[in-house]
Amino acid sequence: MATASRPAVIAGNWKMHMTCAEARAFAQRFLPLINDLPGDRTIVLAPPFTALQTLSEALAGSPVALSSQNVHWEGHGAYTGEISPAMLLEHGVRYAIVGHSEPRKYFSESDEQINLRARAAQAAGLVPIVCVGESDEQREGGDTERVIRRQVEQGLQGLDPCQLVVAYEPIWAIGTGKTCAASEANRVCGLIRTWVGEPSLVVQYGGSVKPDNIDQIMAQSDIDGVLVGGASLDPEGFARIAGYQVAAPV
Repeated sequence: MATASRPAVIAGNWKMHMTCAEARAFAQRFLPLINDLPGDRTIVLAPPFTALQTLSEALAGSPVALSSQNVHWEGHGAYTGEISPAMLLEHGVRYAIVGHSEPRKYFSESDEQINLRARAAQAAGLVPIVCVGESDEQREGGDTERVIRRQVEQGLQGLDPCQLVVAYEPIWAIGTGKTCAASEANRVCGLIRTWVGEPSLVVQYGGSVKPDNIDQIMAQSDIDGVLVGGASLDPEGFARIAGYQVAAPV
């Protein structure tokens, strides 16, 4: 649950979806739907690199921030297919997702590489969204805490926790329709904050977040936001997620 020291960060990761024209149309439908959002939350969209400039222009003057889906640790060089912090800043990008389970799985991203990306992003003035999470096999084997603690200790080394977002994304709940029980997600998010040792660290949950479970997720004491995949592609659905409501304590 967002607090005065830990504002909620609601981020949509479009992955390999949305052309420039589709991104522009999304913004036209989405922005009017979030005119009356409370001021206790930050809304972030992470389009493909090709749509960054289009979305930057479409979101100009709005409260929605831009994120990249990755960033390289070098400022320039012979790194085909990569993108530098300066290239992102030029388009008004404020956040950078690093360590998502898909680059970890498909491109063998290591915790060391993820740490280099996050440190380069932070040094340039971007806020890294560092993803951590365990596989189904690791969870079934009782290794959840060991795996995530290793990812946290190696991936966050040398980072300023006050200029950082950590996203707990259990791999088995990403795009599968399975959702980690809110209480269990809350427990792990709390452990992450304890391991880092910074009470103001913003910790998100990600994994099959939808309009119909967002209120329960955001009611948890140690969850400060969400990293949303498929549900962020629908303007109405993502507006409902951004406009989550948490019942006041009785």
